[in-house]
Amino acid sequence: MSDNPAPQADSRQIALRIDESRMATTYANTIRTSTTQDEVVLDFGMNLPVPGPDNQPTLLFTVGSRVVMNWAGAKRLAISLGQVIRQFEDRNGQINIGAQPGPAGGGTPPRLAQ
Repeated sequence: MSDNPAPQADSRQIALRIDESRMATTYANTIRTSTTQDEVVLDFGMNLPVPGPDNQPTLLFTVGSRVVMNWAGAKRLAISLGQVIRQFEDRNGQINIGAQPGPAGGGTPPRLAQ
């Protein structure tokens, strides 16, 4: 038996200051993801319908901003978004994202795992 007390967890609190002076706010209605071995690339932008050849409807994806993060940051983002969406749906009901447009659309909309 030891006479030394067990080490206590560090109970100091650290103040967090958030600097929003260089922040830009944009709206995105779609996202494109790509990956490398080390990073996840998220392109946020707008899908806009435009007339294509022979007046066929075409979606134009205009990228407004790109976020590159490591896999650990991407996982923290996924967890945080999942929690926020579940809380919203608990208060307001399921978010229906509906069928995707185009020939590959239809079917059941995806749901977040519980």
